[in-house]
Amino acid sequence: MDFLSAITDKKLGKPLTTQQIQDFATAAAQGLAPDYQLAAMLMAIRLNGMDARETADLTMAMARSGEMLEPDVGGVPVDKHSTGGVGDTTTLVLAPLVASCGGKVLKMSGRGLGHTGGTIDKLESIPGMRVSLPKETFVDIVRRVGCAVVGQSAELAPADKRLYALRDVTSTVDSVPLIAASILSKKFASGARALVLDVKYGSGAIMDTLEGSIDLAWTMVNIGTHAGRKVTAVLTSMDEPLGTHVGNALEVKEAIDVLAGRVGGDLKRVSLYLGAQMLCASGVTGDMADAEARLTSALESGAGLAKLAEMISAQGGDPRVTEDPSLLPAAPVVRTVTAQRTGVVSRMDTMRLGYIAQSLGAGRRTKDDVIDPAVGFVMRVRLGDALRPGDALAEIHARTEADADRAAQDLREAITLSDALRDQEPLIYAVITPDGIRRLQ
Repeated sequence: MDFLSAITDKKLGKPLTTQQIQDFATAAAQGLAPDYQLAAMLMAIRLNGMDARETADLTMAMARSGEMLEPDVGGVPVDKHSTGGVGDTTTLVLAPLVASCGGKVLKMSGRGLGHTGGTIDKLESIPGMRVSLPKETFVDIVRRVGCAVVGQSAELAPADKRLYALRDVTSTVDSVPLIAASILSKKFASGARALVLDVKYGSGAIMDTLEGSIDLAWTMVNIGTHAGRKVTAVLTSMDEPLGTHVGNALEVKEAIDVLAGRVGGDLKRVSLYLGAQMLCASGVTGDMADAEARLTSALESGAGLAKLAEMISAQGGDPRVTEDPSLLPAAPVVRTVTAQRTGVVSRMDTMRLGYIAQSLGAGRRTKDDVIDPAVGFVMRVRLGDALRPGDALAEIHARTEADADRAAQDLREAITLSDALRDQEPLIYAVITPDGIRRLQ
């Protein structure tokens, strides 16, 4: 394997052969190339891109770098994946809701990447929760409980596991072929037959523009369709944090609050819409209105919250957190950040908000950083809110007073107050299927 020649070809903008791409995935999976060479290839791909054939080849090479599951879970195994956001806790809401309605949610999730939170990091804030399970146990829980959420195992898509960690620390996160191959290789390897993709756009999205997010959605829908999977992509806004809580234990608490019926808002709305798409994609029902009605009923009856407790228990965690969120880790320093002028919240730099959570310890700057599950912040404002001096912007949860000081200043700078509200993008913009794009607004 002449890996240096492949790096050189991509550096010069040449398409890689199927064999070169296979060698790249093998090198990542089996440790046949050092991190610096893999990082060089990632940067070359980020700068020069990949065509449709290369992207499909990379996806399948990464999926086949380990085991390919064909799980029998008593129904169509369905998964959902977000391209990453801030306060995006939909998995912890919709997985138990969909399962309580008869779906089989077989979910392999990742850790935080860049400014975005990771579902696995969030779950690990639950005392005793195991996210590394043998594949037989993983499949058995889905069969019995209806849902399980685990991290990437060494056996499934090992090429992606190594490349995923490198992308986070080499500024190569925002690449359509790398994002598409990373997401879909895990889904194909884990055995999902139906997949709903939550593709973000806006100030907190990985892609810079709406057009870029649409391009990413199309790329993944086309690759999935060619691989024989039923794939739907939903474009949702990340112009502000989806939920109000940002940080691992804080986001688990908010998911519990949504399932308990204590809070609503954008997180609940997007979770119900994505969950309805999952029920339709997996054949539980063929009608979106019926699917949303079933999910709403499961929410109101408490069946979704009970299913979350059941999943947590099956994965070794303490299910009492669903009744008493105070059992989750808590930060020693809690401080309210207030507005310093009169105005309307007209813009949020959502990506910066994500990095503020990272700087508090909720995310990683290097792949070896240790997550602090307790830290983060709770947003007290949404776009369009009118404020006066002294009104609360956010509540910081920090490890030290110095950390809280830095975060307070950064939060004020990330939230723009103006005399009037600018036009807002729709929360749910469009649905993309192999048949085309359907704009909802």
